[in-house]
Amino acid sequence: MSKKLINQTHVEGYVYEHKLEKKVSGENSKNPGTEFINGILRIATDDAMLNVVDVHFSYVTETTKNGKSNATYGVLLNIIEGKIGSVMEHGKENAGKVRIDSTIGLNEWYDTNTANHPLVSVKRNEGGFVHVTQELAEEKNRATFDTDMVITNVTRVEADEERELPEKVIVKGCVFDFRKSLLPVEFSVYAPYAPEKALDYFENLGATPSTPVFTRVQGVQVSKTIIRKVEEESAFGDAKVREVRNSQRDFVINWAQPETYEWDSEDTILASELNEMMAAREVALAEIKKRQDEYQATKGNALSGASTSAPAKGEYKF
Repeated sequence: MSKKLINQTHVEGYVYEHKLEKKVSGENSKNPGTEFINGILRIATDDAMLNVVDVHFSYVTETTKNGKSNATYGVLLNIIEGKIGSVMEHGKENAGKVRIDSTIGLNEWYDTNTANHPLVSVKRNEGGFVHVTQELAEEKNRATFDTDMVITNVTRVEADEERELPEKVIVKGCVFDFRKSLLPVEFSVYAPYAPEKALDYFENLGATPSTPVFTRVQGVQVSKTIIRKVEEESAFGDAKVREVRNSQRDFVINWAQPETYEWDSEDTILASELNEMMAAREVALAEIKKRQDEYQATKGNALSGASTSAPAKGEYKF
């Protein structure tokens, strides 16, 4: 593979709230006794404080691998200590403004509360560089993503007028992290972020698990709570009005490059390389299952029903 695979996100706005913690690595870690920060930083990317995007940090240390001071650690520490304010604690007018360059990652686990313990994969912004800023970009550019993607399936979903959901297309496939690990994902395409012809474009690609399409897409991150008022008539007296809240968490494509990449090429990605990535993913899933099994064993609830079997050769089913 000669192509450098693209996977990047950009989030900027007001520090909304955080679930960051300062910790010390244990004896069994690679660097025992090292102080680090992990957790979630939530950013309100619009001035109305309605679109709140999470960025997850696994292991941010005070110094980099080269021994230099890590600016991101300093910013996160200032947020933890309240030196940089948040909307929830200090109000919007006193909240710090930051920009974060991150990547698409997956938070994955096996759901022990559901029959057969299905794998749950949730997209998230994973790590990156955090900078304090005074000026914010236009709202439409504050929560974005840009990634190479192998598309294996495209499905059109009808509009749901009752829930006020538009007609959309679900684009399914995979992206890759900096380790070249395969990450199965689903993105959406719908108005007002993309025109009707965008839905037709992805449907007409003809992508299938046996004939994937490799291309580059960009879009916006939608992360808001939609509040609908529902009126219920009464047999007597005034109608009752109640609020229904629905969380909307989505990566919505609004751009694709004019020409797709050549598939199964040494200049882009070989089918054999994708097969190797799929095999490596099964090993990684087995490790997730093992860790959960060990934990659940202490509670008497091992993941006996979970499956990590690889798909048939030539079928790119993620």
